[in-house]
Amino acid sequence: MVKLKLLTAAALAAMTLAAPMAASAQEATGLAATAPKEIVPATPLPDVPRNQTVVLGWGVAASSPIGVTNPWALPGYTHQEGNVFMWEPLMYFAIFKGEYIPWLADSMEYTDNTFTALEIKLNPGAKWSDGQPVTAKDVKYTFDGQLNNDKLPYHAHFDQFVQSTDIVDDQTVKVTFKVPAPRFKFEVLTEKFDTGIPIVPEHWLSQQPDVNMAPGSVDIPHSGPYDLKAWNANQKIFDYRPDWWAVAAGRIAEPAVKRIVIANITGVSMDTVAQRVVNNEFDSALDMRSSVIGNILAQNPEITTHTGSESPYGYLDWWPNSLWMNTQLEPYNDPRVRRAISLVINRDQINDVLYDGAKIATIYPFPLYPNLQAFADSPAVKALEEQYQPGKFDPEESKKLMEEAGFTMNGDGLWEKDGKTIDGTIQGFEGIHSDIVPILVEMLRQGGFDAAINFGPDAYQNMADGKAGFYMFGHGASLYDPFEALNLFHGKYSNAIGTSAGNNRFSRYKNPEFDQILDSIAPLSSDDPKFQEGAAKALGIYWRDQIDVPIIQWLHRIAYNQHYWKNWPTQANPAMGTNGAFWAQTGTLVITSLQPTGAQ
Repeated sequence: MVKLKLLTAAALAAMTLAAPMAASAQEATGLAATAPKEIVPATPLPDVPRNQTVVLGWGVAASSPIGVTNPWALPGYTHQEGNVFMWEPLMYFAIFKGEYIPWLADSMEYTDNTFTALEIKLNPGAKWSDGQPVTAKDVKYTFDGQLNNDKLPYHAHFDQFVQSTDIVDDQTVKVTFKVPAPRFKFEVLTEKFDTGIPIVPEHWLSQQPDVNMAPGSVDIPHSGPYDLKAWNANQKIFDYRPDWWAVAAGRIAEPAVKRIVIANITGVSMDTVAQRVVNNEFDSALDMRSSVIGNILAQNPEITTHTGSESPYGYLDWWPNSLWMNTQLEPYNDPRVRRAISLVINRDQINDVLYDGAKIATIYPFPLYPNLQAFADSPAVKALEEQYQPGKFDPEESKKLMEEAGFTMNGDGLWEKDGKTIDGTIQGFEGIHSDIVPILVEMLRQGGFDAAINFGPDAYQNMADGKAGFYMFGHGASLYDPFEALNLFHGKYSNAIGTSAGNNRFSRYKNPEFDQILDSIAPLSSDDPKFQEGAAKALGIYWRDQIDVPIIQWLHRIAYNQHYWKNWPTQANPAMGTNGAFWAQTGTLVITSLQPTGAQ
């Protein structure tokens, strides 16, 4: 039976590193006075059999202070630590099918091909956990909040695009845009990976003195299938509520998972986490490096991954990684130097060494999901790829470019100019980059660049501050068409040296030609031939100017333990077509689609 004291004494001892982090998160937020230090059920929780319980290894209070379940609570709310199981969007997106999944909304359509108005029709059966219906009033309140409250995460998007949100009837909302907004439906109103907004309850939030200071806790009405029952620094427990509207409305079958236990792994070694997956204690956990997940598969045949027991053990995440650099800072402001850096990266070797030959190394700033793969395969893009050869490995050509840029090779085999070598320190994150970055350092040093590794706590701040060196980081932007990834490099986001680069736009690139192309295609839909033509030109400039150096598509290598639960979303079992990260915005679909194996 699974009870609140699920974790063993040994497991709790192993996880004590998580408690100080949870406490510091609590103290760092203005919600400390109102959010509880711990949520304890008023009466003991009922026993739930293990074969009705999913146990997940993740964080429970590293980003979201204990008690914060209100999506508008700032700072401190995150969907990733289980709150996703309480909240729902108008629609989800099945990334591997390229399809919308209607949810709170039955339909969400632009009224004509000018993309200046959007009509949303809600499902009449949608209800909050307190029994009140989800209506157009809630949608308008959600949208008006994002528009008028500059503390909310999508305020900038609403401020840029939304003129008004009007209630037509209880189930119908019309959104009028200031300018054509062909991507607003997908980028903002649809949940996928870590983007998109949930609809919030007007009747509860409107009664709070400060919507940003209301933690929510167990009191806030929510439309999702699980109620928060308990939460401390070691674990977080959600129980299924049998009156979840989506079952009666025909959205999904009655979920077999009646309890979700999230065990805190913050500060715990991945070897320890992996062993708990092997031991059938965890049904899934945070994504892992290839060597770790390979060992898991070897130890327990009931465990699988997105690609089964075959490399690369994962699916393409939305975060392809590049070596970014501050293009305003010498010598990284010279496109010849940036190109020379790319030319010493052997992407075929990366594929062979890290991925057993799987094609994970990339030349694109976006992930190759179905629509983006079609764009990459288009004749216009293929012609530009042939012209610029962005994946080329050619140390001799790199050498010529460096000499042309005024550098000479010193006695240590490093490029030097005015007595200085090029600072090639790679800022990155040990937990996710410990496999790839050492390989890149060796390639760069062989190519004459003074490379090193910084996995220190200042790594991200160095990226944001535009310090010398390289930044191993992803492009969390495009999923359906290339616009958002290319838009990361628009000149309007080019912050001056001495200021912080906001929203992970580290390149500080500025090019009026590039900006003009993006501005011209922004009002066009993804399938418009003029959009395709302009996006290809912009990608050509990305390659021509080597704005950053694309390295790898990012993988989520997640272990799925099938001892108690099956029907995890994998390549062989695409299920609803979503990615398999239970912590993503589509995590509710992952967990509610699981089926018991029959194990006790």
